[in-house]
Amino acid sequence: MTESASTSTDYRIAQIDLDEETIIWRNADIEQERRIAIFDLIEDNTFKPLRAVERGATGPYHLKLAVRDGRLLMTVANTDGVMVEELLLGLARFRRPIREYFAICDSYYQAIRKATAMEIETIDMARRGVHNRAAELLLERLEGKVETDFATARRLFTLICVLHIKG
Repeated sequence: MTESASTSTDYRIAQIDLDEETIIWRNADIEQERRIAIFDLIEDNTFKPLRAVERGATGPYHLKLAVRDGRLLMTVANTDGVMVEELLLGLARFRRPIREYFAICDSYYQAIRKATAMEIETIDMARRGVHNRAAELLLERLEGKVETDFATARRLFTLICVLHIKG
């Protein structure tokens, strides 16, 4: 999966790929979430890999996300495809938020089909709350490694969830 942008701000993700071998299964709802997250991420994001920048790397960047041995592998390359940094983040602290996010999303998708507007709004508020807490956790885990913003962290968390779908 590859998406690109044409704006030229240095510290941003211009292209993002998800490791297809990591994704075992996904349904139409999850595929739509993935597409929206990637589109929104490419349109507006902040991403500054600190160690790579210290070594002289400049953006924009190509980011590949994969799960390896229970850890998130973030491979950062420049626009020429030259890897400038690899980050590994332990995912243990994300297991519960990922589970909660899947559960609430499932409830949300079911509610869209048969619930009242008020019920859908309540579930959506809960979904946003789980998503926001997970984004805060991701910002915490990236501290000192990548400078990013809250909106970018939210979208990255959505993509991390897509990588965890087991069917």
